Amino acid sequence: MSGTKDTEGTEEVAEVAEAEEVTEARVGALRPSLELLWGTGERPARGPKRGLSLAAVVEAGVRIADAEGIDALSMRRLANELGTGTMSLYRYVPGKTELLDLMLDTVQGEQVAMHDPTRAEDWRGAVTAIAYGTLELHRRHPWLLKVNESRTLLGPGSLRGLEVSLTGLRGLTGFSDPELISVLMAVQSFATGTARRETETTEAAEETGLSYESFWEGQRPYLERAMTSGDYPVMAALSEDAFTPSFDHFAFGLERLLDGFAVLVAERARR
Repeated sequence: MSGTKDTEGTEEVAEVAEAEEVTEARVGALRPSLELLWGTGERPARGPKRGLSLAAVVEAGVRIADAEGIDALSMRRLANELGTGTMSLYRYVPGKTELLDLMLDTVQGEQVAMHDPTRAEDWRGAVTAIAYGTLELHRRHPWLLKVNESRTLLGPGSLRGLEVSLTGLRGLTGFSDPELISVLMAVQSFATGTARRETETTEAAEETGLSYESFWEGQRPYLERAMTSGDYPVMAALSEDAFTPSFDHFAFGLERLLDGFAVLVAERARR
């Protein structure tokens, strides 16, 4: 029995050691991007093409993604954009994964430039700036919606954006630090959701060749029959302008978020 226990114990130790080794390797895979983001890695003394630099490589990647989508981005496509050999790019970035990390961090700075929360007169203005900054950032770079940002590496651009946003939220007195982060998450999620709907609406029109108006016009006979059937009384009672595209759903929803935060601000002040 003791021999069996010893064997089982040895196997468990080996499994733990193997798991730790795998984790260490995966963490180590982050290092190239982090070194490039923070400028701690080795840089080529000179590029294979005059004027080529890491910044130029990243900017070209952003241009391609903006114009053609993230799926069109590859090291070969990037090399063609820059007029250089594909292998030359590997002097600057190890691959597409690291390139995307740098692109994400680079565009984050644009959000603050468009809408700076620290210039707002109060916390409502700061939250509004964060919301519209997030929305416009995704409008400018729709490919961001195709990238999994749940584990974005924090480089100078990302940290600067977070620093500025939190600075603007200092007016939310009485909020704990986790609550401030939650405010930021709620506002950014709302803005990103709006941007996703806009982008998907545009993509649907391009893919199908049907405009927004034509798409709904094609369904009109069926919907009118459904509304007069008596099966959908609540929807049938809606006004004709209920689904008008001219209504600013983003502004309306944002104001309701702000009103909700204001209730908690007042409650904390009374305490």
